Amino acid sequence: MSASEIVNKVWNYAHVLRDDGVGYGDYVEQITYLIFLKMADEREQSGQQVQVPDQFSWARLVKLDGDDLELQYRHTLESLGKQGGMLGTIFRKAQNKVQDPAKLERLIKMIEKEKWSTLPADVKGEIYEGLLERNAQDVKGGAGQYFTPRPLIQAMVEVMQPKATDTVADPACGTGGFLLAAHDYMAAQASSKKEQRHLKEHALRGNDIVDSVVRLCAMNMYLHGIGGDLPGRQAGECPISATDALAKEVSGDNLVDMVLANPPFGKKSSITVINEKTGKKETEKLTIEREDFWATTSNKQLNFVQHIANMLKIDGKAAVVVPDNVLFEGGAGETVRKTLMERADLHTLLRLPTGIFYAQGVKANVIFFDAKPASKTPWTKKLWIYDFRTNVHMTLKTKRLVKSNFDEFVELYKADDRSKRRESKKHERWKSFPYDEITARDKTNLDIFWLKDDSLEDTENLPAPDVLAQEIVEQLEAALEEFRSVEEVLAIQGGDV
Repeated sequence: MSASEIVNKVWNYAHVLRDDGVGYGDYVEQITYLIFLKMADEREQSGQQVQVPDQFSWARLVKLDGDDLELQYRHTLESLGKQGGMLGTIFRKAQNKVQDPAKLERLIKMIEKEKWSTLPADVKGEIYEGLLERNAQDVKGGAGQYFTPRPLIQAMVEVMQPKATDTVADPACGTGGFLLAAHDYMAAQASSKKEQRHLKEHALRGNDIVDSVVRLCAMNMYLHGIGGDLPGRQAGECPISATDALAKEVSGDNLVDMVLANPPFGKKSSITVINEKTGKKETEKLTIEREDFWATTSNKQLNFVQHIANMLKIDGKAAVVVPDNVLFEGGAGETVRKTLMERADLHTLLRLPTGIFYAQGVKANVIFFDAKPASKTPWTKKLWIYDFRTNVHMTLKTKRLVKSNFDEFVELYKADDRSKRRESKKHERWKSFPYDEITARDKTNLDIFWLKDDSLEDTENLPAPDVLAQEIVEQLEAALEEFRSVEEVLAIQGGDV
């Protein structure tokens, strides 16, 4: 059975559980637990040492049914969540969401039929990635915010060219797409045993603030043979942690060679909480203050840009997906842009089309920069921009993003030698702007356009109706989100009065 056939088979059962109130995200979590237990059982049968205690093994589960099965499964999840390493990360705060024992038994039997350990790592990974993408398509559940389009990830990794000896990090790793793509690229270069061991044990680092997402990412790593029960290691170390990347400064020992990331979007400046003593509403500011930050702000994306810049070793490289507001916002935004251009070489900006993310209405870009040592003069000399947004219309169904969409960008990027970059009439989407010209713009605005938007003047060449409809929906979703933010601020201010 092929990977896609297994994905379809396993995913079809999600619809049955959905009728019982089990969301797609919860379903993928339960699949994660059960596949891990099944793989551990298969490895034990082949003579490998496993971390799962015998009383909570897969063999115990498959023998039970009814209430006994539900009770055993619940105790298994609770107990394994208290373990260390990869095991504890995957089962951290795990709960049984399949309350009907009959449906749980059916799910177990479905997984029992497959030999997961004998599948090649890339096939296991493809199956799990397929499940994660299906989950991301559940827009109402919000799962899409953790899933970056894989063609975009592949293009970013291709131009970043991580080496087999590099340490690559993602401080908002989601389900691990960037780390896995970097791993595959690095694995093709790893020739010595030392490099291969580094790749499996130390090359990748990730963290995310959401427990359920960390679980999915850890399992994704495990199925790709990263971390976990590797030869010669008794306890599987997990390269993924459930921590807030912005909570503390980066120490010298934790600096990395490369960062690939798509930090969460959103700009809440405060949250409303209930005072336990008075019962009144109060506000808690979400502004992050760190001595290593260039500006104090509640804008998460600006904070992640500062954090990522501080994560890099000298000459380390970063590629970060950011929303449009990072390019033009004043105040802290202007400070961050100016400082980044002074302290690092901000050399490339890729403008992305709308309609490529599962979260509606997202207008995003990728900024590429290299860390540099202290200097009296700015390191950024010229910013190259590739406009892949103007007159480009994408949707998640009728015109999906594919890897070949980035072929021209990859070619023009000149990853091997950026000094060979050139402008030409043939490549009108590719243009450079010198440092002095950018800093002369109001607020050091990087939101730069030069191509004619055909939709503004040429009504005969408008996109297809379904594309227009999709764009209208995305714009309305974005507007509604802005209105909700204003409503929250007004409600908080009213409460303070």
